[in-house]
Amino acid sequence: MSVRVRFAPSPTGYLHIGGARTALYNYLYAKALGGTFILRIEDTDIERSNAEYEKLQIDDLKWLGITHDEGPDKPNPKYAPYRQSERSAIYQKYADQLIEKDLAYYDFCTEEELEVMKARAEAEGRDPVYEGKWKDPANKVEALERVKAGEKPAIRFRAPKKSYTLKDKVKGDVTYPANMVGDFVIVRSNGLPVYNYCCVIDDMLMEISHVIRGEDHLNNTVRQLMIYEALNAKLPEFAHVSLLIGSDRQKLSKRHGATSVNLYRNENYLPEAMCNYLTLLGWSHPSETDIFSKSDLFSIFSLERFSGHAAMYDLEKLKWVNGQHLKKMENEDIIKMLSGMPEATGFNQQDPAWKNTAVTLLKQYADFVSDIPKKAEEMIFGEHIEMKNELMEILGWETTPKIIDYLHGEMNKITTPFVTEAELTSWMDFAKKDLAIKGKPLFQGIRAALTGQEHGPDLKLLIPLTPVSIIKKRLSLLSKTKQEKDG
Repeated sequence: MSVRVRFAPSPTGYLHIGGARTALYNYLYAKALGGTFILRIEDTDIERSNAEYEKLQIDDLKWLGITHDEGPDKPNPKYAPYRQSERSAIYQKYADQLIEKDLAYYDFCTEEELEVMKARAEAEGRDPVYEGKWKDPANKVEALERVKAGEKPAIRFRAPKKSYTLKDKVKGDVTYPANMVGDFVIVRSNGLPVYNYCCVIDDMLMEISHVIRGEDHLNNTVRQLMIYEALNAKLPEFAHVSLLIGSDRQKLSKRHGATSVNLYRNENYLPEAMCNYLTLLGWSHPSETDIFSKSDLFSIFSLERFSGHAAMYDLEKLKWVNGQHLKKMENEDIIKMLSGMPEATGFNQQDPAWKNTAVTLLKQYADFVSDIPKKAEEMIFGEHIEMKNELMEILGWETTPKIIDYLHGEMNKITTPFVTEAELTSWMDFAKKDLAIKGKPLFQGIRAALTGQEHGPDLKLLIPLTPVSIIKKRLSLLSKTKQEKDG
């Protein structure tokens, strides 16, 4: 069986994190099985659907590296069109067939009549079900005459009074009891089809083999099973993946932080890191590894690795995953990203060799590309020294003033913009042999003198990146601070 899966967003807003995860799972499954990944636009909500949102959602998917094989811009004539708003005639054709077989019927009930039915059911303590006259097949002739006369009724599906069992690839057997739902509308009186109806028609005609979606669709599925049965259509395999929840164990919403992919793009998250993290929200890697790329999964992704439990969306874990991917990135790619950032002006003014070495060092301390110029300001270009207790303790050692005085003299001899690693090594050797300073006083004293910090990266990497003018200012400030303390 050829695998055909689909992602079918409604263009009523930005691409939601949950939607991106669903798209990703379908994309990965298609890649793993050599199948086809289809993008279908469910835009029957005329009032809320917007072509601009469709474009933005597709842009976000492309940013994530999730590319479709078929869709509005890549039509296969056998299955097109891919926007539900362009498939009205198709939906009407099958609705007419259902009416002809008495599996659906025209419903002329007004909103007021429907409200009366609902109120009566509530008063009697039972679930509201349709009880209108049009349910009776004896009224079909009258209904047809009214339609011919130009009236616009809804079309209501005749729900069978029996139970259904869905064999779900994630949830296992899910049984829907008889009478769980009453007769339901499949086409509104304005001619627009409802989700549960057109979804089945589209999946049937597009030969969708697997429906992978969120478990919030699980309750919809019983209606879809009924329609598949009425159309004598082959059921796809269903996999309802777990819900995303926040730290309060409630369904993920805006109160838990950013929920649209667009916002993460703007905050400099890496698309590969986003995909990595989203994959782990309900699916586990066979090797139990946390860091991987999409392409790593193309040969191993399967529906058997899904968890039935809700997945907690943890921004701190996402941030950590982003940092791990940043550390694996090629320096040239990071430098290219930084070239377009206004906050990286100082960084971008340096020569290529400096930038390459700086990125090698600084990406080890960053979670985001935008952290790198901040870390550069803090570790390399920073002139201000925060006199913390631990730093003051180092400055108070009797050996540290000797180191500061010595380095002050050496720095005044340098005429180049940067210190070389060889010069740094010779200073350390002099302090060790001639000043007789060893161990902790030597290493922490030199670090404190050159950086104004008590901890940090390897000095052999850091100091050759630091402008001589900055180091001189630090040494002067430390000398002044020591004199003030002694005075």
